[in-house]
Amino acid sequence: MPLGLRSKRKDKSKETSKLVEGEAAGPTPAAAPAASASRLQFHTQLAHGSPTGRVEGFGSAGELYAKIGEAFGIDPAEIMFCTLNTHKVDMDKLLGAQIGLEDFIFAHIKGQRKEVEILKTDDMLGLTITDNGTGCAFIKRIKEGSLMDQTKMICVGDHIETINGRNVSDCRHYEVAKMLKDLEKGQIFKLKLIEPMKAFEKLEPRSKGGTLPAAKISKGRETLRLRTKGPATVEEMPTEVEEKAIKKVDELLETYMGIRDIELAATMVEAGRDKKNPDEFAVALDETLGDFAFPDEFVFDVWGAIGDAKQGRLE
Repeated sequence: MPLGLRSKRKDKSKETSKLVEGEAAGPTPAAAPAASASRLQFHTQLAHGSPTGRVEGFGSAGELYAKIGEAFGIDPAEIMFCTLNTHKVDMDKLLGAQIGLEDFIFAHIKGQRKEVEILKTDDMLGLTITDNGTGCAFIKRIKEGSLMDQTKMICVGDHIETINGRNVSDCRHYEVAKMLKDLEKGQIFKLKLIEPMKAFEKLEPRSKGGTLPAAKISKGRETLRLRTKGPATVEEMPTEVEEKAIKKVDELLETYMGIRDIELAATMVEAGRDKKNPDEFAVALDETLGDFAFPDEFVFDVWGAIGDAKQGRLE
């Protein structure tokens, strides 16, 4: 790792990237005028069953959930996450910062609450956590054969509401993942969970979560890019090289932080698009994602993944 990587970072923190929000660093693809993006309409339903509504004029996760809430007369805080083109709890179809212009949005709202007590017999629980960007961390993946896989009440899509009585509803995914990791081995801990409401059909009782390659959005389509600040824009999909880099960075997020966040990974790849060395990249990350306080080892590995993708060394 280059010497001085940490010292060259700016002591500056901005609002973190979110599951359905991301602010690109550096040059961005050509975009349609903001006005045209604001007039785009998307069809939407509640995933457990509802008439079809329409939403438009949103540019962030919070604005989208507010529009869906308005369309169906529900509190936006009840929305756990959205999937594209399926009402099922399918982690490969999570709505991210980019929405295909022909995508159909299904909103999953809070359903049944449940409590579970678990004896932590292993350092690794086997959970991968993500969030919806507005204060709702939920389970994206359960590792087969893990401690959590043996606890059948816990399912993919469940929102983690409390850990040992502490409310974590407003915590980001990486904060929840760290709390779970820091739980003392050999001790019993209690989780309060909320599962997505289901009604369309009887879904499988358990799911390990999908595989990342299936999460790719089809190529050759324009998308609406939601942003933390400023208007949403219409952009082309990421290139094949960028998709490979994003996939690898998402894997590194799970390895280092116990989270999966394809939009966070995409924001990091964008931050490195025009950077010449790891030091410049580290400064760019601090400017856009400073609240995460990524360790130098992780930053260096992400920079390496971006370079490998550009050189065609990633499958």
